Amino acid sequence: MTPTQDVLRVDALTVSVRTEDGLQPLVSDMTFRLGKGETLAIAGESGSGKSITSLAIMGLLPPPAVRVTGGAVILNSRELTQLPEAEMRAVRGDRIAMIFQEPMTSLNPVMTVGTQLVEAIRAHQPVSRAAARAQALEALKAVRLSQPERRLTQYPHELSGGMRQRVMIAMALALKPEVLIADEPTTALDVTVQREVLDLLRDLQRETGMAILLITHDMGVVAEMADRVIVMRNGRIEEEGDVRQIFAAPAAPYTRDLLAAVPRMGQGRRAPPPPAAAPVARLQDVQVRFDLKGGVLGRVTHRVHAVEHVSFDIGAGETFALVGESGCGKSTLARALVGLVPHEGRIEVDGQVLGALDTAGRKALSRAVQIIFQDPMAALDPRMKVGDLVGEPLLIHGQGDGPARAAQVADLLQRVGLEAAHMDRYPHEFSGGQRQRICIARALALRPKLLIADESVSALDVSVQARVLDLLAALKREFGIATLFISHDMAVVENVADRVAVMYLGQVVEMGTRAQVFGAPRHPYTQRLIAAVPVPDPTHVRPPAPRLAGDVPSPVHPLGQGPARLLLADAGDGHMVAAE
Repeated sequence: MTPTQDVLRVDALTVSVRTEDGLQPLVSDMTFRLGKGETLAIAGESGSGKSITSLAIMGLLPPPAVRVTGGAVILNSRELTQLPEAEMRAVRGDRIAMIFQEPMTSLNPVMTVGTQLVEAIRAHQPVSRAAARAQALEALKAVRLSQPERRLTQYPHELSGGMRQRVMIAMALALKPEVLIADEPTTALDVTVQREVLDLLRDLQRETGMAILLITHDMGVVAEMADRVIVMRNGRIEEEGDVRQIFAAPAAPYTRDLLAAVPRMGQGRRAPPPPAAAPVARLQDVQVRFDLKGGVLGRVTHRVHAVEHVSFDIGAGETFALVGESGCGKSTLARALVGLVPHEGRIEVDGQVLGALDTAGRKALSRAVQIIFQDPMAALDPRMKVGDLVGEPLLIHGQGDGPARAAQVADLLQRVGLEAAHMDRYPHEFSGGQRQRICIARALALRPKLLIADESVSALDVSVQARVLDLLAALKREFGIATLFISHDMAVVENVADRVAVMYLGQVVEMGTRAQVFGAPRHPYTQRLIAAVPVPDPTHVRPPAPRLAGDVPSPVHPLGQGPARLLLADAGDGHMVAAE
């Protein structure tokens, strides 16, 4: 839809934080317009002020420390920054909605998904609970959540990260707002669902004239979605313009550096894979299943087949990537590797079989294997300072005295792009991307032999992402660290992986070297994943993709039944593909 009148105007917006030295600006003189049916993208590094700007527009700044100290936010003809909270509450969700970056901290953990959706709908529409529930169900179907009826009865912790993000998107879109602020809306989603969600947003935009303010570090998403782009740095606008002009001829050096850091499909490193080495981790016929109880007597009636018959090795110094849609079992497999969930089959790490370890053995395993989780806010204790969080593994394992640990923590923070001065701050004082860097520093503290990176760079902007990936690569070369790299970003995987396994519904459907899987994918599912990757070029015309009909298949099966076992066949040179 061609933009018409302005729906949202932001004029000279300034947001400040109260410190001991007085008010310090976080965002300064932010000015832009957003037209009906238009998509405006705000890009920039974490901490640049993107999310603070969106929170100011929504009236969600944390009082009294952070507040709007200048300028105006005008929705149609109504100025929002001076509205009483009761009036602003009526505006939120109905006329202007927001998809937040971290779904686990945005959803209420003690309320079911259905209750939260129904509550949001009934807060703005005079409908019955039954009608609101029906509307909530349609919203979950619109974002292609598997088993939507069942998801209504589940709690957020029962869903994967990608599933939780889809719930947030459904909640924001249920009321069809005039303005949608999407703060990293597809960060936790795999590429196929990401494409479907972006297509959904475009469809709703065409139908309703909804304006979209898109905040993202994914320049491929910017290229596909945006009409105009604002590049922010240090709380100010660095550059603004038409999306094609920004990508073709960026004027600001910072914008040029930002675009240069974007990983692109087909431009992965061409270095040969590392020579074969003794495996640090070996998985043989690994299965992870969870029982579901039902009925009056609470008997087991169904079973979740989360991981089914998975086998592979990871050699010293090798980066083995695991890709697939959210809910396919990637993170469950990672948790089995560190002993956090029970499993069948054999898992061997650093010569030790997981199932045979005693207490001392499990403690040694925690030194050999470290994991970087997907959600940094949930992984960090909010009551501990960053220095204590990063240094805690060193303290637990008795490595060094106090001054030596402090020096090592300072070095780790600097190596992941933070500062030694950050040791005395708390997690809530950092942006989402900065918090993830803290998690990476903590995981590296013990110099593990196997590092499990579960969506470890998904929350980072592209320039910081590039530095962190370079850091992981340098550590791999220096210390021979084996890495299990779990990601939905196929462009990143192509740039970092030595070998790749593609998972679907708990099973591996294709496995081979990076060149085999990306250069000549054999399985239709792998081909679909690669075809869905956003291209950071606004002139690129993506061929239309067929919409899938029906529900997404489920890994839940009645007791005694399960999915058919996929058998991998060697397609040549170790390129393994599941038979159709």
